[in-house]
Amino acid sequence: MQKQKEIVYIGVQEEASNRLLHGLTLLQATLEACGYDVRRADGEAWTATTYRNTDGLKIFIGNREESAFIRTLEEQEVLLYHSTPPGKEGFYLATLPGGLIAVSGGNDTGALYGAQELARQIRKKGRVPQLVAAGETPAFVLRGPVLGLQKTLIEPPRRTYEYPITPDRFPWFYDKSMWLQYLDMLLEQRSNVVYIWTGHPFASLVKLKDYPEALEVTEEEYERNVEIFHWLTAEADKRGIWVVLNFYNIHIPLPFAEKHGLELHQPMPLPITADYTRKSIAEFVRSFPNVGIMLCLGEALHGSVYGMEWFTDTIIAGMKEGLADVKVKELPPIILRAHAVKAEPIVEKALPLYPNLYTEAKYNGESLTTWTPRGGWVQTHNNLSSMQSVHIVNIHILANLEPFRYGAPAFIQKSMQAARHRQQANGLHVYPLFYWDWPYTADKVSPRLHQIDRDWIWYAAWARYAWNPDRDQETERSYWTEELASRFGSQEAGAELLEAYDAFGECAPRLLRRLGITEGNRQTLSLGMTMSQLTNPERYSPYKALWEDHAPQGERLELYAEREATGEPHIGETPLDVVQEAEMFADRAAKAIQRARPYVTSNAEEFERIATDIEAIRYMVYFYGAKVRAAVQVLLFKHAAKGNYLTQLEILEQGLPYLQESVDWYRQLTALTEKTYMYANSMLTAHRKIPFPDGEKYCHWKDCLPLYEEELENFKGRIHDLKEGRLPLAVESAEKIIPYRPAPFILHSTEAETYVFRKDSYLFTDGEIFAHSYAEELEGLTGIRFNREAAANRGVIVDIELEEPARVLIAYFQSSEAQWLQVPTLDENTHADDRGGLSPVLRNGVKPAFYPSANVHAFLYEPGRHTINLGMGAFAIVGVVSASQKLVERDVAPLSESASSLDWLYAEPQGLTKTK
Repeated sequence: MQKQKEIVYIGVQEEASNRLLHGLTLLQATLEACGYDVRRADGEAWTATTYRNTDGLKIFIGNREESAFIRTLEEQEVLLYHSTPPGKEGFYLATLPGGLIAVSGGNDTGALYGAQELARQIRKKGRVPQLVAAGETPAFVLRGPVLGLQKTLIEPPRRTYEYPITPDRFPWFYDKSMWLQYLDMLLEQRSNVVYIWTGHPFASLVKLKDYPEALEVTEEEYERNVEIFHWLTAEADKRGIWVVLNFYNIHIPLPFAEKHGLELHQPMPLPITADYTRKSIAEFVRSFPNVGIMLCLGEALHGSVYGMEWFTDTIIAGMKEGLADVKVKELPPIILRAHAVKAEPIVEKALPLYPNLYTEAKYNGESLTTWTPRGGWVQTHNNLSSMQSVHIVNIHILANLEPFRYGAPAFIQKSMQAARHRQQANGLHVYPLFYWDWPYTADKVSPRLHQIDRDWIWYAAWARYAWNPDRDQETERSYWTEELASRFGSQEAGAELLEAYDAFGECAPRLLRRLGITEGNRQTLSLGMTMSQLTNPERYSPYKALWEDHAPQGERLELYAEREATGEPHIGETPLDVVQEAEMFADRAAKAIQRARPYVTSNAEEFERIATDIEAIRYMVYFYGAKVRAAVQVLLFKHAAKGNYLTQLEILEQGLPYLQESVDWYRQLTALTEKTYMYANSMLTAHRKIPFPDGEKYCHWKDCLPLYEEELENFKGRIHDLKEGRLPLAVESAEKIIPYRPAPFILHSTEAETYVFRKDSYLFTDGEIFAHSYAEELEGLTGIRFNREAAANRGVIVDIELEEPARVLIAYFQSSEAQWLQVPTLDENTHADDRGGLSPVLRNGVKPAFYPSANVHAFLYEPGRHTINLGMGAFAIVGVVSASQKLVERDVAPLSESASSLDWLYAEPQGLTKTK
């Protein structure tokens, strides 16, 4: 006789939201899978005095802010909380008298998580637990990952980030099965937001009667976009997930720009761009009222000047206009990126206008480097966290981890503890490991692997510690061992894999923070670095926040060598500390993965891919270790020789075996990755400049190996030449200076004037700042000058017209004082190198009397009329020159200082001179 199923009654509060109903559905499915006869109670059928009338086991799900049943149970002290009552998105599970289990949520999402947690316990035990009395509330208010409706190849005449949403550009966006898998993963991890990054999404998702020309897609594509986005936001909402769209400012649609004769990227508000953007946001909110927005006020827009006006009068005004026409339970979030703009005064003014404000700033810049952030960036986080808005920490881009797997729970947990306790953040915004190639990984596998599958541990670890970063370490080791064991078949495999993940997870962060040029997209750490980049980093515009803010206290290579040479004590983390520790961790990971192999009984192919990643990382680490030791010898030689480069050669010679060893390790890395990876970085563009310019040309280790081999041969040759008493001509004599050829132009600005650049020429129309000395190339060029005080306080706009392609020579003064315009960087402004010229063509090219020296940069402009609006801060225009002339980069400092960079040790010599 078949055993009768036990009956379980489940109920939910009246007028339950989709989130509560989804929790009810999850719970019912689990109970039925475990053999229960599940019956639903209609509406809030139970009260505190009648629920006992229903015989048997009962489960009720409710939001304690709204459910009369939950409130009455609390008032009667039948439902008491032995821990903190559930807060926003928190829950409490309680076994109560009369056979009732109450799932009490701090809000609808908390009740959903409570139902989900009860279902998990039922699945694990195979039955309803006899006693539950536990609750949780998340530490971080917003928690979730990022997706990008962005590509890396620019589509002229569109510019950076400008990609209308269409099936041919983003086929994955229309894949409902992928979205459901992704959203279910987020719910499983209790993530409550997915951030979608775009340049300007409104022109693909809304139509405006006042600006019909702004629609960038066809009618068919528009209808499809609206359908999929309505479906997506509804599916996300019932899982307690906000969809948040990021966009840049001020970006406008191509057809709109063409009709009104405007540039696609606007540095300042215009009445028409403000009206269009405000109406776009209002219509978007009417169409998708449960979607938040996230915006960047830097980069294209000069946020320091116009950010507050744009944010309050356009963005918030548009949100409020749209919300006035719809009914929402919660105000959608507005998130302001603290990127290339000072966010605090903007938020202070905006909070009274819109209370659900958030701020966001990068955790370790555009990499993962440390769990002990410090310096100015920590202060920025602390300042933003002290405001009445919610502050989000951004785990951004991860340029130093590409393309390998990463999932070190110990490193990630400590990072989230630092975000919580050092940076005072209470929100998480985390990038995928291979952002620019979503949804795929770079593994050389057919069919291609998806990031959601390969990098499951990356997402799971960040989400787990965003919920609670301060979990017990022993408990965490057991948890992750179980998670890995469930995938690879045994406890032994799980324990060793966890050891391996935690060990190799230390390698890339340590290497970059001590040795790197930047923590951003300019550098691909896994492809290595040149000797010049290690021994003369100033040539490559290093991003000092990397070691001043995103690293523990310590020394760069130059400082380390100087202290070694003078016998001074070392302070903090040294380059040799880092490479020795990285080698130790790499070896530990390699041993752990070998110990795991015999115990792996499932997912063997993925296990082997993890193993080859660890092998590749080990080769990379040893490449860096040998090369750093070679670089130390070069710098020690520099300090010992003191400009007499035919002496102290024994010190230099000691570096040669290390450089040879580094190339040997790189050959092994290349041979391995030719079999395992298609490319090393997801951003295959010219933005990638380290180790070699052009990330598309130098995107794989096999592309870089010949250049490292050439570097080695050049180094051998220079040592041989020095031993024979020969110096390169570049060290002995200055190169011939070729004057720059001027290009004709018309100045239309009424508040500026032209002048002839020569000795003692005034650089501005006010004050007496003149060129005391300068590079000979600049003699006689026609410059443009304007009021320095106006440039410093408000910014200036220079309107010029060109007859031919030309380069405008901008002199940036080398001072961090607020009065001077700062050089844009790709680390903070993706558009910074759109016109070339990001690196100076003449270092120390202009030296005014009593003022900072200036580096001269050359920015390329096509024929036609241009408005040059660089933002707030003083700068000088020292000439306009023909684009057809090749400009030779040089340092205008005395030759001995240039020679002391020692870059000539690694370069092919342009002739030699006998000196002994």
